[in-house]
Amino acid sequence: MVIQSVLASGLEKIFPTQAPATCRIPFTMLKNDTFSFQVALRPVNMPEAASGDALSSPAVYPGDSTGTDASIPVRISVTSPIAAQISLRRVDLMPSTLPVNDTRDGNFISDRPGLYPDLLKPLEDGTCSLPCDMWTAFWFEIETDEDTSAGSFPVTIAIESDRDMLYLNNISGQNAEAVILETQIDIIDAVLPKQQLIVTEWFHGDCIADYYKIPVFSETHWEHMRRQIRLGVRRGLNMILTPIFTPPLDTEPGGERTTIQLVGIEYKDGIYTFDFSKLERWVTMCLDCGIEYFEMAHLYTQWGAAHCPKIMVTEDGVLKKRFGWENDALGEDYRQFLNAFLPALTGELRKLGIGDRTIFHISDEPDEASLSQYQAAKAQVSGLLAGFPVMDAMSHYRYFTDGICETPIIATDALEPFLAGRRPADLWVYYCCAQNYRVSNRFFGMPSARNRIIGLQLYQYQVSGFLQWGFNFYNSQLSRRHIDPFAVTDADGAFPSGDSFLVYPGPDGEPLESLHMAVFYEALCDLRALRLLERLTSREHVLSLMEDGLDEPLTFTAYPRDAEFLLRLRERVNREIAEYKTKNPLNGLVFCADTAARK
Repeated sequence: MVIQSVLASGLEKIFPTQAPATCRIPFTMLKNDTFSFQVALRPVNMPEAASGDALSSPAVYPGDSTGTDASIPVRISVTSPIAAQISLRRVDLMPSTLPVNDTRDGNFISDRPGLYPDLLKPLEDGTCSLPCDMWTAFWFEIETDEDTSAGSFPVTIAIESDRDMLYLNNISGQNAEAVILETQIDIIDAVLPKQQLIVTEWFHGDCIADYYKIPVFSETHWEHMRRQIRLGVRRGLNMILTPIFTPPLDTEPGGERTTIQLVGIEYKDGIYTFDFSKLERWVTMCLDCGIEYFEMAHLYTQWGAAHCPKIMVTEDGVLKKRFGWENDALGEDYRQFLNAFLPALTGELRKLGIGDRTIFHISDEPDEASLSQYQAAKAQVSGLLAGFPVMDAMSHYRYFTDGICETPIIATDALEPFLAGRRPADLWVYYCCAQNYRVSNRFFGMPSARNRIIGLQLYQYQVSGFLQWGFNFYNSQLSRRHIDPFAVTDADGAFPSGDSFLVYPGPDGEPLESLHMAVFYEALCDLRALRLLERLTSREHVLSLMEDGLDEPLTFTAYPRDAEFLLRLRERVNREIAEYKTKNPLNGLVFCADTAARK
């Protein structure tokens, strides 16, 4: 039995039948940083391997008359002075019928239905089985904190099995007890500063209840939500969509999503009263998990603000739906409700201490045809939301210049007029399934470099906030049915896989990360590193470093496509930070202490 092994970067998507490229760029990171790499393994039944010609010898496939193995059990272990800070997960293949939805720019891996590497699955005791004659990837992640020691640390990875094995990368003709891979990580004595970018990935608490088949706001549901929020914060989420009532998002007109409403509402004798106890619990939980900012669920339906959200109200002791698709958004009943609800809600938000960290939404993605309706809906509540930012995903430049929305959230493929002309004081951007041509995104069928490049772009244009709609949307398009995200990753063929959720719902409510989530977080770490280097040098220096050797300026639509560019740039940024500290030890120490205090 021969085991081929490759040490690959975290930007390599490793498929069973394609040999991955070896990463030859030094491994460096900062304190309070995250660094990932992969090990790819491929057992091959090769009786001829002992002769020293293993690479050219024919493989013996499972099912051959030789009776060779279909898979072999292995144990993977890590030995290093920083082993406690290194996690190991297997990269599992996930199904996709729609891996990308546009291939015109040529920057994609495949547009064919199939299995794609995405689920990062923890290994119990480092043991698993490797299918023969296929590559299996393992994700190694190093997480440092402010107290991590700086220096160069060896990392030794051993792959052991009960079978006799040969180490194919260095054939000696002798059976080996283990495949041994050795590398080194240089941890630089500088602290990566706190993330300044506001990031929200829309959180769908109803989908958690639906998947696990548990009652909404049961104790189990609260705990499952807490676990997903905590993971989101670890991966850069610092703003959360708050279901004051069931968010009117991705719902078929006339249809409903599972009710998830934090505010209790009673209507009696023409008067509304409100119970904010669940909202208080939500805010406390989110703050405990590390959330810093809150966005309230949209006050009107998606794509035009024509109707009311689903709002459950207790009347005469009976809980029933008082508002929904059948109600006119501009009707007198809803206006009276908002006149009572919004002052009470904003007062509660201030009481909870988050009034200055909360935004409101009117309607998601209004178009030209619904513009007058959107304006009327906004006018209906503007006086009730004084002092609170109102932000919505809308990308027409004149919506901003005409004052329809002071802080639009702009699609990354529609930014040009905002960048060329007057731009919002706070520039917010988003992408979803429609941002598929030339711009960055995280679809299964796209290379990971296309996911991670956005960190540089967010720095280049000094973006204040980033929004993406799918943290955990486990429904089909328009929520026509619930889906199993381990079997359906593209919302029933509607959205490219990678768009509708970042996390998989693991056993007992423990969320499992995706590869595209881990890569996006490393983009956020890149952004923080660039800001650190800017503080130590200058913004002009960082921009020149980013564009050194490029044929054209880096933009949201023009950027290097290869992973090596990103890896080398980050390594160079890390080295320059280290050099600055060496030349300016006092300034460097003051800076590190300052960032540690602010974190």
